[in-house]
Amino acid sequence: MSHSHFIIHKPYGYLSQFIYELKRKKKLLGELYDFPKGTMAIGRLDEDSEGLLLLTTDGMMSEIIRSKKVDKEYYVQVDGVINQEAIEQLQKGVEIGFNGTKYITKPCKAFLIHEIPAFGARGKKIRDERHGPTSWASITVNEGKFRQVRKMTAAVGFPTLRLVRVRIGNVHLNDLQAGEVLEVSDFTVDSNEK
Repeated sequence: MSHSHFIIHKPYGYLSQFIYELKRKKKLLGELYDFPKGTMAIGRLDEDSEGLLLLTTDGMMSEIIRSKKVDKEYYVQVDGVINQEAIEQLQKGVEIGFNGTKYITKPCKAFLIHEIPAFGARGKKIRDERHGPTSWASITVNEGKFRQVRKMTAAVGFPTLRLVRVRIGNVHLNDLQAGEVLEVSDFTVDSNEK
């Protein structure tokens, strides 16, 4: 049986799913493209997050990728000008809440991004200059706790304003624009990219 595989740039405001059973109207991935029956997201991005999402009709591939400790890189716009001390705290691991308990995140890669990423407008304005400066950082994790990156930046005093996943293993977002879908013959996601 042949399977279909997709690389998409999930826009802000969309759920990483195809069916939503509650009464509130939500934007779903199926509105972006005519995906074949049985297409599933490999991992998730919450409604307020954007960026790289892998989809497949191959449940075995989905399970293999989700079970590996694959690096996921995020570009994070934070409230305030993030400093080196906060970056070093992120690199070492910080305490966040997870399932009602305290959890120390694993060490990760983190660095300040000096040039503002060229992402398109988000649709919903983040805020304006009257509320003070913002800055961008790159954070690469290989674990996936609920809203982990957002909790990590808040723990070091710089709450997340915008979160864009740019890489999963060796698969990059590149120039894919929000809402664009790229069908690929296959993808191999290496555990880590140096």
